[in-house]
Amino acid sequence: MRNIAFIAWQDVRKQMREGSTLLWLVVMPPIFFYFIGTVTGGFSSGLTGGQATLLTVVAENPGFLRDQVDLRLRANDFAPEWVERLETSEEEPAPARTLSIDANMSDKVLADEPVTAAYDTRANSLTREFEEIRMQRSLYTVLADIIVADATAGPLSSDALATVNDAPRVWQLDVAAAGQRKEIPTGFQQAVPGILVMFTLLVLLTSSGTALLQERTQGLLRRLASAPISRAEVLAGKWEARMVLAAIQVTIALLFGTFLFKMEWGPNIAMVIIVLAAWACFCASAGLWLGTVAKTEAQAGGLGVLAANLLAALGGCWWPIEITPDWMQMIQKTIPTGWTMDALHKLISFQADAMSVIPNVLLLVAAAVVFGVLAARRFAYE
Repeated sequence: MRNIAFIAWQDVRKQMREGSTLLWLVVMPPIFFYFIGTVTGGFSSGLTGGQATLLTVVAENPGFLRDQVDLRLRANDFAPEWVERLETSEEEPAPARTLSIDANMSDKVLADEPVTAAYDTRANSLTREFEEIRMQRSLYTVLADIIVADATAGPLSSDALATVNDAPRVWQLDVAAAGQRKEIPTGFQQAVPGILVMFTLLVLLTSSGTALLQERTQGLLRRLASAPISRAEVLAGKWEARMVLAAIQVTIALLFGTFLFKMEWGPNIAMVIIVLAAWACFCASAGLWLGTVAKTEAQAGGLGVLAANLLAALGGCWWPIEITPDWMQMIQKTIPTGWTMDALHKLISFQADAMSVIPNVLLLVAAAVVFGVLAARRFAYE
C-alpha cells in the first residue's frame, strides 16, 4: 500500500504543477457553468406553466363554434391565433404548433357530419406529450359542450352554447397532483452537472493520458520497472492518482456550483456523491487506458478531446437530452456520460428515490472495471 500511495502522490504533485491542468480544474469550470447555464436557460417551454402556449389554428369558415373552441383552448393554457389558411415561405416559416380543423366546422356539426382536427407540434418529447393532453382535453370539452347545449338549451347555436357556459356548475372537481411532474432541466440546473461530468472526463483523458506517455518516452516507467515495486502496484498507483484528480475536479465543481451558482443538489446528496464517485472511477480507468493505447502525446490529447466532447454532446452534458431527437435520446442510454447525466437528473431535477439510480451506478462501475482490465493488459514500461 505504501508503494501505491507513493506513486499516486508523486503523480498528483506532478499534475498539479502543470498550468494546463490547473486551468481546466479551477478556471474553466465556472466559465462554462455560466456560459452553458445562460444559453440553456431558455430551452424549457410548455411544461413550466405561467405563460400560454402560442398556437396557430387553421380553420376555413369555422362559424359560431370558433368562439367555443377558442374558449376551451385558452382554458387549457393555449393562446390561439386563427387563420383561414396556412401560408409559409422562407421569410415566414411554418409555426411551431398548428391545429388544423376541417373547413365549415359549424355547418358540418349542424349537419351531423364528422369534423376532424389534427395537431402538429415541434416541441420536444416531454412537452409534446403534455401539449397533446391539453389539446385533447380542450377538444373533448367542446364536444361535451355541443352535446349538452343541443340537449338542454334548444337547437345548437352560439346562444345555446352561451347558456351552457353561463350555467352554474353543480359538480366541483378537486384537482391535485398525483406526483411531481418532470420538468426539463434548464439553466444552471442543467449546466452545472453537465459541465462537471464533461470536464472530469476531459481532464482525465487528456492530462492523465499524455502524462503516462511522457513517463514512458522519458524512461521514467523503466526506472519503476527496476525498482522493488510490482507491476500491479504501479498500475494501482497510477489509477489512484487519477482518482485523486477526479475527486479534486468534482469537489471544485461542487463548490462553485453550490456557492457561486446557487445549485440545488436535491434531497439525496449522498447518492449524488456516490454517482459522481462511480463516474470518477470510470474516468480514471478510461484515462489510464488511453495512456496505454495512444502512440504519441498529440494522439492522446487529440483523442481525449474528441472523445470527451463527443460523449458530452451525445450524453446530454451540453443541453437537456429531452430536447434532442429520439435517436440521440436512445444513444444516451448506451454511453457512460448518458448513464451519469440520467442518474444526476433523476436525483437533482426529478427528485427520484435514491435506489432508482443503482442500475446507473452499477453500469459505471462495470465500465470502469472493463477499461481498467484493458489498461492493465496493454500497460508497458517502454
